[in-house]
Amino acid sequence: MKKIKLGLLTIAAVVSAQTIHAQTIDEIVNKYVDALGGKEKLSSLKSVRMEGALNVSGTDVALVITKLNMAGQRNDIVAMGMSGYQVYTPAAGWTYMPFMGQSSPEAMKDEEVKTGSGMLDLQGALFNYKEKGNQLELQGKETVENTDCYKIKATLKSGRVITYFIDSKTYFIVKSVAVQNIPGEEEVVNTYANYKVNENGYIFPFTNTIARGEITFSKIETNVAVDEKMFTAN
Repeated sequence: MKKIKLGLLTIAAVVSAQTIHAQTIDEIVNKYVDALGGKEKLSSLKSVRMEGALNVSGTDVALVITKLNMAGQRNDIVAMGMSGYQVYTPAAGWTYMPFMGQSSPEAMKDEEVKTGSGMLDLQGALFNYKEKGNQLELQGKETVENTDCYKIKATLKSGRVITYFIDSKTYFIVKSVAVQNIPGEEEVVNTYANYKVNENGYIFPFTNTIARGEITFSKIETNVAVDEKMFTAN
């Protein structure tokens, strides 16, 4: 009888611990959503247009990113007096970089398309993660550039794994590490800073540091009209 009671207590303790663990993740995610304006506000985000610039090995690069929720993303890039672009849709992608020797648009490989399609969700992988089929795992805390962060591993429905580092005070994402199967880019690290509210009341990081340098956005517009024809090779 004692062994049975101990067994039941052990099971109860495990279930309780799992419940607390799940609640902790949900509490963090809810505070993250609230920090960005709340569920209703984020749900109303349909399109984004971002104007920015970065310097790559001494070369100034102008960048315009246009996104239509779950439909497409286009990165227009101007460098060395030449214009190029990257286009992502849920099913296909193209790249045209004349400053990197490309003479015509080239179709992306399946893995690149799969990776790029994850960027089409304007609300992000953490928002309504259960409904999207994503799984989250709280991996404790970690310091990122002197900032105390919650570390959350997200396994997306697609199988892609992204680890998010969320500021324990502001609940903004300050860093993400994505694992992917693209040669030469097995791990993609992004850091985010300078969060500000745009004219429509949406909150974005206006500074994004990637492997090639720091992108500074001068303007971020939301819910602008976007012609889906721009998400094709031209």
